[in-house]
Order: sequence, then structure tokens, then C-alpha cells
Amino acid sequence: MSRGRSDEKTGSPAGFPPVPLGALCCPHCQSPLAQRDRALRCTSGHSFDLAKQGYVNLLGSGNGDTTQMVAARDEFLSAGHYAPLARLVAHEAAHDLRRDALVVDAGTGTGYYLSATLARAPAASGLGMDTSTAALRRAARAHPGIGAVAWDLWKPWPLRPQSADVIMNIFAPRNLIECHRVLRPEGTLVVVTPDSTHLAELRAYVDMLDVDADKLTRLDSSLQAQFSLTGRHDCEIELTLEPADVHRVVHMGPNAYHVQEGALASVTHALTVTAAFVVSVYRRNS
Repeated sequence: MSRGRSDEKTGSPAGFPPVPLGALCCPHCQSPLAQRDRALRCTSGHSFDLAKQGYVNLLGSGNGDTTQMVAARDEFLSAGHYAPLARLVAHEAAHDLRRDALVVDAGTGTGYYLSATLARAPAASGLGMDTSTAALRRAARAHPGIGAVAWDLWKPWPLRPQSADVIMNIFAPRNLIECHRVLRPEGTLVVVTPDSTHLAELRAYVDMLDVDADKLTRLDSSLQAQFSLTGRHDCEIELTLEPADVHRVVHMGPNAYHVQEGALASVTHALTVTAAFVVSVYRRNS
């Protein structure tokens, strides 16, 4: 039976997927949420509208990535430049998932990595959280098994304790208290961080944010009391980027807030650059 949830007349999602909905709770009173008509409601009367694009805003207002940043990211990722990273993340996150498992993507963006994971584990479902409603409009449509929610990751998450089988954290803030609370015992936490050499070739053309060389040491130290490292993988991707994609890769993340207008004007030809990431896999201690 198809798991699709599009309304045939409008092309918009018709409902929130049942597995992530069952894991959600009201951010005001922590009561379970249920869908009634085009809203998620709790027994205390709090109500959150289901947007026509399929996401639910539990946050109210946010200041996430802009429409321009999201468009740049969607265009860059859709071109397949980071497909090897998506395959590696999906392999680690989807490994041995039970039926009806829940994968939570904390900082999902456009849902690119979450949809790749669900494509590898079709019996699982996903919940993507992000502050950017511009990104969530795309995430909600990235895969029929994704439920997309606007939320601030630094706040207590609107999820039941031990409701997630896997949590993915890819270039996003890490709320380790909530990761431990929401993840089931022996559940998997997949963290993706840029390597210190990530896109180093572009620094000859534009002043980009530095990546801390001690990032992994600090990551392991912060997790060691509640999680055990079970695997770590380097992922290097050599890319030949046309000027338009150079602009996209610089402007699709935090560098967009720091790069001066016209800083990439000197990039008039294709550049060969190396994208470098580290995928760290942890198990939640009982």
C-alpha cells in the first residue's frame, strides 16, 4: 500500500505521518497531539495549524535560514554534489532499523539527508525539526514518511521520552540533553561535522568561517558520559564547481551571514574543491 499523503486536487500533503505524530507532544502542556482537520491538537485545547506545504509550526516565530539560503542549498544538494555523504549517513542511520522506527533529524534543513535515509529504510518514518519554515516547506515534501516541525533545538523538544530509534545531527546545533532523553536505550546518534580542510580551496577567493581543528575532541568529550562512540568515517568528495555552484555552496550555510556582497566576483571559471566531512556514530548508553 502506498504511503503517499498528497491531496490529488491540490498536490499538498494531506496529513501528518502517523509514526512521528505519535511521538510528538504539545510544547505547552506535554499532552499527546492528534490531527483533527488541518491542525494538530492536544486534549488541553492547544492547536497548531498544518501548513498547506505539510509542516507544522510549534515554535510560533523563528529566525532560521533565509529563503535565499534555503534555495541555494536545495539547488546545490539536488545537483548531487554531496550524494556520497548522503549515502554514508543513510547507511549508518538506517542500519538494522525495526519496522515503524522513527528517525529524528535535528536541524533537518530541506530534508535531504533524512529522505535519503528513509529511501534506504522504507518501513521507517522521519521527523525533521528546524527553525526555518522556508526549509521545512521543502522537507515536508522530500519524502512521504517525513513529518516536519518548526522548533528551536535549544529548547526542550516536543517529543516523548525514548521515542526515537535514531537521531541525526548534521551541521546543526547539538542539544545533547534532549538527544539522550528522546533516544531509546541502545539507539543511534549520527553526527556530521565538517573537517578543518572543508572547502579550503575557496579561502583563496573569499573569507570563510574557520572550522575548529579540535572539534572532534570536544564532541567526544561532551558525549562520553551518555553515549559510546561506535564508528567514525571520513568522507572526502572532490568537486568541480561552476561559478554558480561556488556561489551556492558559500551562501547555503552560515558563511552567508559573513561573506561580503560581490566577494566571489573573481570566480569566473570552474574550480576544483574538496568537501571534507566526518561522520561520527554513537550508541546511547542504557
